[in-house]
Amino acid sequence: MKLKHMITASCLTLVSAFSLQTHASESFKACVSTPSVTFEGTVVDAAIATPELSILVDAVVAAGLADTLAEAEDITVYAPTNDAFTAIPAPVLDAILADVDLLTTVLTYHVTPGVRDPRNHFKAVARPTLAGPFVYYDFNNGHSRVNQSAVSCTGVRTDNGIVWVIDSVLLPQF
Repeated sequence: MKLKHMITASCLTLVSAFSLQTHASESFKACVSTPSVTFEGTVVDAAIATPELSILVDAVVAAGLADTLAEAEDITVYAPTNDAFTAIPAPVLDAILADVDLLTTVLTYHVTPGVRDPRNHFKAVARPTLAGPFVYYDFNNGHSRVNQSAVSCTGVRTDNGIVWVIDSVLLPQF
């Protein structure tokens, strides 16, 4: 019973840590100074433990990337919420989910090598992704951003990297 309470408490901590802070009054300094939380497990385990990332988890499994991401070392994952996925027009989302190569490209565009903190950049900085094209960090309209996506002010450190929740799906431009 104690283990069940610990798992529930961990999930609640992740959900509250992953919730996007979208108040316009949030400042760059306040966001940057928010400490990360620690999750005992991999980036994949952290996503699985977070109900608002269930579509992302399903997509990672469908693309066959779960083991790869769980075994990778020192990675940064930008994790779109379920709302981010459902904001994509249905025909576009269906096309992405139906094509494993395209899905893999989209998902690996959400991962950068190294443990990175997108909140530390007031001006645009480019970072390469596992898919190849770069993502860009900056601070715009009161939020730290990865490309056009607002980034949660709380990162979740895991055994093999860090997860930042974002409010939209990143689509690479080739």
